Amino acid sequence: MGLMNEQAMRLKTLEFPQEFCPGAQQAVETCLRVESSEKVTLIFDRITEPIAASLAQALERVGCRWNAFLLEELAERPLQEMPSAVLADMESSDVSIFAVTVQRNELKSRMQMTDVVNRRRMRHAHMVNITPEIMCQGMRADYARVDRLSQRVMDRVTRARRIRATTPAGTAITADLNPDYRWLKTSGIISRDKWGNLPGGECFTTPGEVNGRFVVDGVVGDWLCARYGLLADAPLTIEIAGNRVVDCSSANKALEADFRAYIATDENSNRVGEFAIGTNVGVERVIGNILQDEKFPGIHIAFGNPYGEHTGAAWRSGTHIDVVGLKFDIWLEYQAGEEQIMRDGRFLIED
Repeated sequence: MGLMNEQAMRLKTLEFPQEFCPGAQQAVETCLRVESSEKVTLIFDRITEPIAASLAQALERVGCRWNAFLLEELAERPLQEMPSAVLADMESSDVSIFAVTVQRNELKSRMQMTDVVNRRRMRHAHMVNITPEIMCQGMRADYARVDRLSQRVMDRVTRARRIRATTPAGTAITADLNPDYRWLKTSGIISRDKWGNLPGGECFTTPGEVNGRFVVDGVVGDWLCARYGLLADAPLTIEIAGNRVVDCSSANKALEADFRAYIATDENSNRVGEFAIGTNVGVERVIGNILQDEKFPGIHIAFGNPYGEHTGAAWRSGTHIDVVGLKFDIWLEYQAGEEQIMRDGRFLIED
């Protein structure tokens, strides 16, 4: 396997809960399909060390070459920049895994990392805020089933002109689709064409224009997720017009203030950059962690960076914040009519 760096050698010696093993093996062998001839860059932090140790064992099981990087040993947190040692190692890797608990204002460093991924067309697992709970839930999903459902969604949304969605909490939105923007499937099976989050399970695009009201009774993303958790008792209501946030409100005024500040970061931070349908039917409930919760069956949207390198959107933002709702009814409008694909949070298009 060749020489590995010091942090990888130490990671091999760490003990970890054995219940992490199925999820770790699925990440390495099923989702990333790492081969023994390849090299992997594994990035982790103090909080995720036990999970990283389980991933390290899975890499050892494959027999590939790999290096590991503990962020706190390389730079002060929150990260201002992705450490150069990480980026340099990625330049010679086929696969990278980012299993890190993120801190406030670290998006720039993650974008530096994914810029390398995109340029080199690496297979990359983005396991932001991965937890023991997710390793034992979302990472144990049947990804063959998730991939089949995701493809059924893709077959439909790529023909649709508009998507309408409502929820019992009060969401009522329409998304007019731009035929020049691509849809992406990130079903947990990661390819060189598009890096993906793990757990996986979504189809997304940059919308042409979103209008209406989105009630966030699930979770809100980035660092706000860890601060506020599940929002069922104090949802965040977002009013959207012309693809921009025009107002928001919540009984939790601290959440409202933090969200307002976040979407005011730059000129496109309040612009809908992502419109997505979660397809991980192995996830049964939201848990207060955006990494898994955005894959929950239904719709989530994100304000800010549209991942234009993949969707084709020509604009950019330095922020990206997802918001998740619950119990959706979803209709797709085609030139010849419409089709309902979800009712009360359950897909109507599975076998």
